[in-house]
Amino acid sequence: MTKIALATDSSCDLPVDLLKRWNIRVAPLRIIYREGEYRDGLDLTPADVYDRLEEEIPTTSMPSPEDIQHIFETLREEGYTHCIVLSISSGLSGSYNNFRLIAEEFEGMKIDVIDSKGLSWVLGFLVLEAARLIRQKVDYTDILHRLEETKEKIKGYFIVDTLEYLREGGRIGKVAASLGSVLNLKPIISLDKEGKYIPFHLARGKKQSMKRLIQPVLKQLESTKAQVAILQGRAEKEAEWLKERFNGLENIRELYVSAISPALVVHTGPGLLGLVIHPIDPDK
Repeated sequence: MTKIALATDSSCDLPVDLLKRWNIRVAPLRIIYREGEYRDGLDLTPADVYDRLEEEIPTTSMPSPEDIQHIFETLREEGYTHCIVLSISSGLSGSYNNFRLIAEEFEGMKIDVIDSKGLSWVLGFLVLEAARLIRQKVDYTDILHRLEETKEKIKGYFIVDTLEYLREGGRIGKVAASLGSVLNLKPIISLDKEGKYIPFHLARGKKQSMKRLIQPVLKQLESTKAQVAILQGRAEKEAEWLKERFNGLENIRELYVSAISPALVVHTGPGLLGLVIHPIDPDK
């Protein structure tokens, strides 16, 4: 009898209650300071990272091989025959390759690792879709095919208050960061097909960028039912404004408001605001 497990990494930003409800196993990314390393979401909170940013901007690393191995071993002991792993974009992290290499050597359970080409709720919505398909007892191979189709549909748009943290993390160039600072430009960032950051739109100042942020999502909601996630990193007021803007819209099936994980705080700094939209079949 096939018994399918689901695993991901901590960049998915799914809250603990959803992880428990859908029995999703999570391998924590690592946050590395000069004096030591911490597991994302377990040893550190977002507030811990914010409070230390002025004295040190840490680096991040993929989940440890030991943590991944432990998840797989635990699942095998619990009687799972198959496991689907959904990882942060390989264009932003080495996590996908790490999962894949360990999965290839693991015996006693079939493991498939899928590169989400996203992060935060771009990954999170894909994980929830996988959980739903597993619970509906869809055939394992069909689940894998559907997830590949689904990940092409989920879109994310993000504003950062400053480009400095993305520059420090090597996610954008020095010139782009300098221009953004001098001109007070607030780029809206999205993800390309390779799962790497790309500029979606440039706006001058926070208000203009927020107005521009919602446009592609509102446009899609005119003709598509969808789940929407509002993301924030110490931008609670702005997130509340977005929530009021989207509350009650007919085509929103579910609306989530979520704080970003400590590992993502490292790369964005305070002030991140984001929207992720997952178009869904109205019959589901």
